[in-house]
Amino acid sequence: MNSSEINRYKRLVESSNVYDVALITPITKAYQLSKTLKNEILLKREDLQPIFSFKVRGAYNKLAKLRQNGLTGPVIAASAGNHAQGVSFGAKNLGIKAYIVMPITTPSIKVDSVKNYGGKVILKGDNFDEAFRYAEELAKKESYTFIHPYDDRDVIAGQGTVGKELIEQLDNGMDVVFVPVGGGGLLAGLGSYIKSVNPKIKIVGVEPEDAACLKLALDNNKRLSLAEVGLFADGVAVKQIGKNTFSLIRQWIDDVITVSVDEMCAAVQDTFQETRTVPEPAGALALAGLKKYCQSRGLKNKKLVAINSGSNLNFDRLGHIVERVQLGESKEVLLGVKIPEEKGSFRRFCKYLGKRSISEFNYRAEEGDEANIFVACRFNDKAGKGKLIKHLKSKGFSPKDLSENEVAKLHIKHMVGGRAPKGVCLRGEYIFRVEFPERPGALLDFLDKLSDEFNITLFHYRNQGSAYGRVLVGFESKEKNYSKLQKYMNATGFRYWDETQNSAYKAFLK
Repeated sequence: MNSSEINRYKRLVESSNVYDVALITPITKAYQLSKTLKNEILLKREDLQPIFSFKVRGAYNKLAKLRQNGLTGPVIAASAGNHAQGVSFGAKNLGIKAYIVMPITTPSIKVDSVKNYGGKVILKGDNFDEAFRYAEELAKKESYTFIHPYDDRDVIAGQGTVGKELIEQLDNGMDVVFVPVGGGGLLAGLGSYIKSVNPKIKIVGVEPEDAACLKLALDNNKRLSLAEVGLFADGVAVKQIGKNTFSLIRQWIDDVITVSVDEMCAAVQDTFQETRTVPEPAGALALAGLKKYCQSRGLKNKKLVAINSGSNLNFDRLGHIVERVQLGESKEVLLGVKIPEEKGSFRRFCKYLGKRSISEFNYRAEEGDEANIFVACRFNDKAGKGKLIKHLKSKGFSPKDLSENEVAKLHIKHMVGGRAPKGVCLRGEYIFRVEFPERPGALLDFLDKLSDEFNITLFHYRNQGSAYGRVLVGFESKEKNYSKLQKYMNATGFRYWDETQNSAYKAFLK
């Protein structure tokens, strides 16, 4: 380890001018996670900064240094999110004009936020790389000063103040610090400072599996560029680790760990349960890595810190996050199961599921001897999945576990269904929308009230997390038996609506 270079960055961190705008952020203990993981889990709350991200530190430090050195002209930066806000916020406080190049695809919430902080937004390119190149070209053409998002000495030093605060707040009493990695600015600055003070504290970088540019560089002992990166954690969607950041990180990094989208979603929920705030995916990245590291390494009785790096969440991501949380915790299973296509078989299968918490249930009558059911169940612990599969096999079924199947998770679960078989169409089908109070076992209670008098041809249930469970159910019935079917539905005691004439049903399911 080049101690002279590390100590130089220690001095740069200590002389950083960030607190004109940045806060000394608190550390929150995650009590439930600490109990579950049998370690003391702490969250460094960078989501509480004025721009809801640590990026304000590095951006302001760079701008302040430039101002001290006589900068009067405009600055320019390329970013699709937090760095853009940091530069805009800092520039406004220093009276500097700032241009921000953002991809055309940037969500309006982020564009509006940059404008509100005083930045002049230029929309250019379909992705960050195109925006970045345009910003560099414009900087040269117009003689603007380019503010790099991570690969700059003063930016790195500004981010390093997070590490300085950790040392001061915890009196060196840390065993491992987990840090999210994009271009590496936060990891380089924080890690260099902590290692200069106490080399025994371990530093672990955390990356998404689909944007692991640091791991790629470490594995090959040189910087390489990923062909493409996933955009779910857009705050760390970087193809290549920075040149300056990598030269620092490679000297002292203890480990790097990658996590899946589902694991990040689970960490978003963990953060909410511990703090009642919702981080962005990149903000929950370090905690996802901490959890995985604990479980894979068998850590016990250690003091572990995760950097909650930001909470600039696109609201439209919430639905996806909620949907993937349980899979990320290995507490939900997606199964494909074949059942005999005969009267009463659907109801018998449902009874085998028992009082388990069902989150998704799709069935459509088919031509032939067998029908396919798509079912998702949630459990209180990871052992529940194996127990259910074993139980169904003991009853003669051959369930297929689709929990890791991306097509099943992203598409099939929303597409199961289709039109009724010809035989059903000829004999007649009636569709009802049913609503009942949502609670554990409520779906099975509903099914218990459906006798085998009418053949079920369609069944769709999805737990939406609301107070009421909603089912779309179809029955095979001739028109002359409709009044009898109505009495049958009335006997369930639940609210229902006849949707047989519904235009969506007619277009896609009939």
